[in-house]
Amino acid sequence: MSEAVFFGGQSMVGELQYVLVKQPDQNFGNADCKTWHYTEAINLSHAKEEHEALVRILQAQGAKIFYHFEDMPALADSIFVHDPVLMTDFGAVLLRMAKPLRQGEEQFMQRKLEELKIPILATIREPGLVEGGDLIWLDHRTLLAGRGYRTNLPGILQLRELLQMRGIATFCFDLPHDQGKQACLHLQSLISLIDVNLAVVYLPLLPAALVELLEKRGYELIPVTEEEFQNMGPNVLSLKPRVVLMLDRNPSLKKRLEAKGVEVHTYRGEEISIKAEGGPSCLTRPLKRAKLPDTYGPTYG
Repeated sequence: MSEAVFFGGQSMVGELQYVLVKQPDQNFGNADCKTWHYTEAINLSHAKEEHEALVRILQAQGAKIFYHFEDMPALADSIFVHDPVLMTDFGAVLLRMAKPLRQGEEQFMQRKLEELKIPILATIREPGLVEGGDLIWLDHRTLLAGRGYRTNLPGILQLRELLQMRGIATFCFDLPHDQGKQACLHLQSLISLIDVNLAVVYLPLLPAALVELLEKRGYELIPVTEEEFQNMGPNVLSLKPRVVLMLDRNPSLKKRLEAKGVEVHTYRGEEISIKAEGGPSCLTRPLKRAKLPDTYGPTYG
């Protein structure tokens, strides 16, 4: 590419304009369930069909799609392109994956970003660990970070120092043990922002301090049930304010969202989401979102 792709936005809900995805490949299809903590063997042909349908929804909503490299050796989870990088208005921050089997994805992500002419702002260094699923832009000057088994305090402190120099505050929230180290519990497993004042949440596991922050900021919280949580109900991808993409397994949640004026698009994700434990946010790496008006609720103190 001769020109740089626009990047940035520092938002979870601004209109999605450029997004990176990765098509399911042989490494994903041949992944050993026990090794990769998948619930069942992947049907690769069905996975490709599901992924293509998801991409068509993104394109219909105006997003320009870029594809990550295929056939990364032994990196089955690399379909979840959200995790190896954080995008900022200043460039990309390459993260450092905690799951040993995912380490190495960062180098491929760096190559792809360089191909797209997106500058690398910084890289998380050892002993820091940070995965993108634990990071949420509350607004363009506030980043939320979940500390758990996938993101540790040294990694968060590196991010905090890096972003503080650019006028961005980073707040850390401890995540619960839940099902332990082998399961993938990210902060985004518990909450998705779908507008500047609306969020889908699983309250039983959401950190109390984060609930207080959201209330202080004037957020309305739409809780999901235990059954919906098991079906990735809190993992909702905002395509633009109050326009979202979610799995088709939670019809009651879909109705509750629509009652709040949310336009809901759904996809079938038996292979690419349910079996491999990664929802629509995990499957997409927003490169650029439209900036939202510079209006904020009370600061977090």
